[in-house]
Amino acid sequence: LILASRIADGLDGAVARAREPTDLGGYLDIVADFAFYAAIPVAFGVLDRDNALPALVLIGSFLLSGTSFLAFATIAAKRGLQTTARGRKSFFHAGGLAEGTETIAAFVLMCLLPDWFGVIAWVFAAACLVTAIGRSLDAARLFRDPP
Repeated sequence: LILASRIADGLDGAVARAREPTDLGGYLDIVADFAFYAAIPVAFGVLDRDNALPALVLIGSFLLSGTSFLAFATIAAKRGLQTTARGRKSFFHAGGLAEGTETIAAFVLMCLLPDWFGVIAWVFAAACLVTAIGRSLDAARLFRDPP
């Protein structure tokens, strides 16, 4: 599942870079990413009740991080902010400690070390919280004044 998701994500990005990126492509990319990010902890929580609490906390941290990601992107778009610092993207967003690559690394670790799922989930949930706080601080700095 992880490998298939990453291949599909990489292919859609390559197609977008070869052609003109579309708003629909950007939308579908982020929706698919978020659905995938929820699926892995849900699977661990369903398969082992001992993993349920760390899985829920991790999903909650994903929601917080994702909300900060999308809220930042929405207001940045409203204000006409853009960047190509990380290549051409469908929308401008603030980076953070826990992004896509780090999430995949955590998921791979969880799959390779399933007995450590809880520890990895708690640590990664903390990283997501740090990311959300960082984005919120960026938002406070950039969006404080009226447009």
